[in-house]
Amino acid sequence: MDPLSDILTLLRPAGYGFRGLDAAGDWALSFARAEGVLCFAIEKGSCWLRVVDAGEPVHLQPGDVVLMTRGYEVRLYSSDGAESRDAAGFLSGVPAGHVATINGGGECSGIGGFFGLQGWRAMDLLAAVPAVVHVRSDASRTALYVGVQRLMGELREPRAGSDLIAGHLAQALLVEAFRAHLEHAQAGEGWLAALAVPTLRRALTAMHADVARRWTLRDLAAAAGMSRSGFAAHFERVTGETPIAYLTRWRMFIAADRLAASRLPLGTVAASVGYESESAFGAAFKRVMHVSPLRYRTGASRTPGLMPPASPRHPPAGFAP
Repeated sequence: MDPLSDILTLLRPAGYGFRGLDAAGDWALSFARAEGVLCFAIEKGSCWLRVVDAGEPVHLQPGDVVLMTRGYEVRLYSSDGAESRDAAGFLSGVPAGHVATINGGGECSGIGGFFGLQGWRAMDLLAAVPAVVHVRSDASRTALYVGVQRLMGELREPRAGSDLIAGHLAQALLVEAFRAHLEHAQAGEGWLAALAVPTLRRALTAMHADVARRWTLRDLAAAAGMSRSGFAAHFERVTGETPIAYLTRWRMFIAADRLAASRLPLGTVAASVGYESESAFGAAFKRVMHVSPLRYRTGASRTPGLMPPASPRHPPAGFAP
């Protein structure tokens, strides 16, 4: 798979839920901290969004789609002085796929939702993503909004196969949002910023396509179409780590996922990520994960919910069901 698909697969998006909001006058909703990705799409009117402790408020206008990726407390409001009400309590009586109304509605309307993530280190993987991903591109946001509306329809009026369709739609929306962000990415750091640079994207794609290969810096530079020194410097400047350090860390993320989700022998897991020696793999795993592979596997088997079975209907409070 390509790097973005690889990483989103490891995030294991599963829980989701969307509701509409139609508001008027002074209003504000406060969303408590929760691990996952919060999403808003504005259809009519405008409002403000503030991620608490994460920068200036964002003005949302018709067609805008925004994702919050850090699990921060979020405030959605019409004016700064509006009194906040708890979103979870306010929305608890509104079924998924239906519309909540504030002050009779008619001025600002849109859709909000939550993507639950079941990946064992989802927040680590999202660390390279901006706290607020604001999609303003007309073509991209139109595609996203249509997808959100279709998901709302599946939740509002479930039919045969709705669970499966809704789950695929939710995952597709995440891919579309990150893809749109990449097309208009600002300066940043991490794997997502690297995917916006064609030369670095080629190297990342090569790594992800054959993670077990004995990659050298020369091989990766060739995949990028750059000199070895130029590639190494550019990769580290954009991602914050060397190409080999990134490759090692990604290998350990994959290995940890396989250790937690399967009973494959340690040697098989090691070989699947490019290590012929279990001892070399164990040393690399401990260096990155701060625990041995066997101890990690034991902890995973004893920790309820570390790798829960996929279920699309178990997201937290808020816009989720």
